[in-house]
Amino acid sequence: MSQSKSNKVDTAGQVRSGEELDLSRLNPWLLEHLEGISGQPQVNQYAGGASNWTYCLSYPQKQVILRRAPAGTKAKGAHDMGREYRLQKALKPVYSYVPEMLAHSDDDQLIGSEFYVMEKLTGVIPRKNLPRGVELTPQQTKALCTKALDSLIELHQVDYQAANLQHLAKGSGYTQRQIDGWTARYSKAKTWNVPKAAYVMDWLKDNIPNHEHICITHNDFRFDNLVLDAQDPTRIIGVLDWELATLGDPLMDLGNSLAYWVEAGDDRIAQGTRRQPTHLQGMLTRQQVIDYYLDKTGFKVDDFTFYEVYGLFRLAAIAQQIYYRYHHKQTNNPAFKHIWFFVHYLLWRCKKSIKRATS
Repeated sequence: MSQSKSNKVDTAGQVRSGEELDLSRLNPWLLEHLEGISGQPQVNQYAGGASNWTYCLSYPQKQVILRRAPAGTKAKGAHDMGREYRLQKALKPVYSYVPEMLAHSDDDQLIGSEFYVMEKLTGVIPRKNLPRGVELTPQQTKALCTKALDSLIELHQVDYQAANLQHLAKGSGYTQRQIDGWTARYSKAKTWNVPKAAYVMDWLKDNIPNHEHICITHNDFRFDNLVLDAQDPTRIIGVLDWELATLGDPLMDLGNSLAYWVEAGDDRIAQGTRRQPTHLQGMLTRQQVIDYYLDKTGFKVDDFTFYEVYGLFRLAAIAQQIYYRYHHKQTNNPAFKHIWFFVHYLLWRCKKSIKRATS
């Protein structure tokens, strides 16, 4: 690998204190269950993500990725490594962007948690900004953008019954369950310094579409969950982080993605919270994303406002759940100190979208 290429590809860093892997128990299990490895691995950890812990294990022969749940008390149904492993294993034959699954263990005595191991996809991950050495023209940026949307559309068009994923979730009634669920989660996590959000909650309940389409949804589809070819950064070679994937509504999945989509003309607050390079010249605007998706899929939607507001409110609830933990001193991460302000901003965006649609 050339030096310029090595600077582009995403790499893991030092393992965080308290999150080390016990190789004395883990490595013998890995040597037994993985083919083509021997010896002791060098262990590094990925800094990105606030949910499951992800490690890179470098053996003399090859590198593999290990995913495990975090330590401590977990919400019911959260951090289910077995479900994430089985979903990707079943999806891989019909959706090539999924990494190959290598092994899974539900024995939490090995490292203190259920875990799975998968192939390492070596490439560029487009986070807040493209890594140094990756420079795209506006035309290349647009190509990357449309290919990302095409990969989401391809996921939504997978025959989940043929992939034996029909038992992944309840399916029908998904929209109502999501509105009820995120309303309850926000209310439970509310602190004194954020709005009750009753107006937004009531509007969503009163405007649930009459029809829904059920397909496989990723529910965290962002550029920083994509892996790009280091030689051609407009080509997507992988889609990561399938923890929230389910059988759901594709337009709600798109709404989730758009909640993170900060475009070049957005205000300073949005720009300050950007975590993917959607501001680059050549990227589609949110409206252009919607138009592109509807044109490619043939879905008929007179007004996308419900899905836009849902995505923003869901993100507000996620942010408030994080802030609730900080507010109650369950974490002391200083990055969470001012998330309450972001919750205000997202709810303001919700009201702004509703007003625009109803005026």
